Amino acid sequence: MNNNNYILHNDNPDGIDRRGFLKCMAWAGTGVLWTMSGGVLTSKLLGATTPPIGGDFSFVQISDSHIGFNKEANKDVIGTLQKAIAKINALPTPSDFVLHTGDLSHLSEAEEFDGLEQSLKSLKTGEIFYVPGEHDVISDNGALYQERFGKKARGRGWYSFDKKGVHFVGLNNVLNIREGGLGIIGAEQLDWLKKDLEPLSSSTPIVVFAHIPLWAVYPQWGWGTDDAEQALGFPTSRFTPQCPPRSHNLRQAPRQNRAR
Repeated sequence: MNNNNYILHNDNPDGIDRRGFLKCMAWAGTGVLWTMSGGVLTSKLLGATTPPIGGDFSFVQISDSHIGFNKEANKDVIGTLQKAIAKINALPTPSDFVLHTGDLSHLSEAEEFDGLEQSLKSLKTGEIFYVPGEHDVISDNGALYQERFGKKARGRGWYSFDKKGVHFVGLNNVLNIREGGLGIIGAEQLDWLKKDLEPLSSSTPIVVFAHIPLWAVYPQWGWGTDDAEQALGFPTSRFTPQCPPRSHNLRQAPRQNRAR
């Protein structure tokens, strides 16, 4: 494997090499520490040398563990996950919880989910929340993922919870998508989302997380959600994008702004 961290193969018509881009993104960091202060999120990469900013509470977002993958791009995904866990456990103040924003597994096999759960046992945090990635629903349309990680979820894996005055919403936008196509929230989930947000006051900070970006990061690679505009158009949904790990999605909706 070439250890050069530059994009080496520019072989797509658009001039961007997906493999090289993902390699650079993985090199940049394996997770993000988010700090909520006064209803506004700030972020820094795990392992960054700058000290964390104090706030009301903090949480960590990780993504794309792909347990079960063993090809040239990463032949030790368990080792990569364990490095991320070590960085989380080394935080000077433990995170209140962790969000895993999908692709826990590579082929949604039971032994892959077993490997993930075994590794996460050493994680020092209050709780772990999950949303599925397309690799978590690839073999059985998400049945095993739902059984293992979505027992408290509504419908096909969406849910919300509250932490210290902040409303968090986990969406499933990876079902029934074509290969290379955009993510889909779907009518049932959109209806639930609208009803979930309606009772909230305009001063309630809201964080929405999903596997595929809600905004069009790069539609040619399927990095966008086809019906996201409907969710973003809800009266309480004033979204402003934040920067998640890899290509995936955290968005927050604080008092005046709503920010994968």
